Amino acid sequence: MDKSIAIKLENINKTFTLHDRGNTIRDRFFSLITGKASRKIHALQNVNLEIKQGEFFGIVGRNGSGKSTLIQIMNKAIPPENGGRVTLNGKTIRLALGMGFNTELTARQNIMLNASVLGMTIKEIKSKMDEMIAFAELEDFVDTPVKFYSSGMKSKLMFSIAVNAEADIFLMDEFFGGVGDQSFKEKADKVFHDRLVKGKTIVHVSHQMNTIKQYCDRVMLLDKGKVVKIGTPDEILDEFDNYKETKP
Repeated sequence: MDKSIAIKLENINKTFTLHDRGNTIRDRFFSLITGKASRKIHALQNVNLEIKQGEFFGIVGRNGSGKSTLIQIMNKAIPPENGGRVTLNGKTIRLALGMGFNTELTARQNIMLNASVLGMTIKEIKSKMDEMIAFAELEDFVDTPVKFYSSGMKSKLMFSIAVNAEADIFLMDEFFGGVGDQSFKEKADKVFHDRLVKGKTIVHVSHQMNTIKQYCDRVMLLDKGKVVKIGTPDEILDEFDNYKETKP
């Protein structure tokens, strides 16, 4: 693959089969007879895409359009169908706020667990522990189980851990936007730009249109698993607005 290309998707399709056989033996028996127990969801249909090294690429679409499924296929967490191919040029990490987060553990324990999953060594985690806790503004609650945290405190902790990940390609699934109070948002925006955006390839799935418009070089609009259009943020966000108004 051309070294200027970070991600290449070829003929990506994914279909999920949903089973609903009812709660009783009678329901299950008749569902087998009638064949109405299963239905297929075409999550992705013939997606082809190349993302360049260092590009900030956004993916938008309504709920159920296939955005998160596509991110998981890019991350090779689930396989594509019918000979579809995913090629990645560099170390890849998927970031999603709350991914792998255990509310029974303390902030300190969650940092150890999640940072190690994101590829940091124990030595690196220990050296950055105080910095991550201070950034999350949780010095007084570091040994408190996270189940007692407010949603804002959890978001700050999740973000503080995630921005320390090291990779060439970041796949961000609703990772950034609406984190904490206004002063924290300003601080988070700066570290998001300085630590993650510079020199990295970013694929960003989000409903936060301001983040898409601020950072993305190109944006793809998905609908019912199909690529509607790829273009500049302004082009695609205008298209998305029109699409939401005209499509049922």
